[in-house]
Amino acid sequence: MTVASAETGGLGPLFEAIALALVVSALVGGWNGLLVSRFGVQPIVATLILMVAGRGVAQLITGGQITTVYYDPYNFIGGGYLLALPFSIFIVAFVLLIAVLLTRTTALGLFIESVGSNPDASRLAGINSKNIMLMVYLFSGFCAGIGGLILSSNVMSADGNNAGLWFELDAILAVVIGGTSLMGGRFYLFGTIIGALIIQSLTTTIYSIGVPAEINLVVKAVVVLIVCLLQSPEFRRKVFGAGKLKKSTGQKESEGVSLS
Repeated sequence: MTVASAETGGLGPLFEAIALALVVSALVGGWNGLLVSRFGVQPIVATLILMVAGRGVAQLITGGQITTVYYDPYNFIGGGYLLALPFSIFIVAFVLLIAVLLTRTTALGLFIESVGSNPDASRLAGINSKNIMLMVYLFSGFCAGIGGLILSSNVMSADGNNAGLWFELDAILAVVIGGTSLMGGRFYLFGTIIGALIIQSLTTTIYSIGVPAEINLVVKAVVVLIVCLLQSPEFRRKVFGAGKLKKSTGQKESEGVSLS
């Protein structure tokens, strides 16, 4: 285990670390955006490649060791309190405010939903769908960097092995529970926040009742599968609409016989 420390008398190292982390996060998010929008790579493939490569690069930088950071201002990001509330809540609220202002008070949100629903139709309507996708990936990378800063600050270390492991499942689960379809289109920011709170409540409940931590991943995976199935029109039609479809067909046939 290696140790990194900084002088607690100044905030220079803190701002440098934050700026560097956010710039790198936005750049790698933009790289994903280029792969998806310019080169036609499937989004799940592009993000999966970066997830694996990014964790590998982190392990190369740290030599596969956990780098512990002793720097009180950095600890305040994820472990500090302001007005009797965790400081990370204020960070999340600020990012949420920016996202709401960008997507709900300007035309950008409508463009994003349009491209998510049908990028070809959006392009024919005059929307530069490639640039819209690139901007979304840039902002997603920026938000991922903020999440990484909070997590790293909370554990006071840089851990390329286990930090953030399986958080991608939590992100997917928060989105689908919040009502946003994985097929694209309309999105719900506040619904995603509620979904994240539900996930954390579920995780805390599982831990508090003494269930092994490994079961937590299974429960989350099952919840993701159920929600995705419920969002699938084909699944709803086959499971919930089969009886109605047969009933309506029988009614039409009987009406046709009576008329004849």
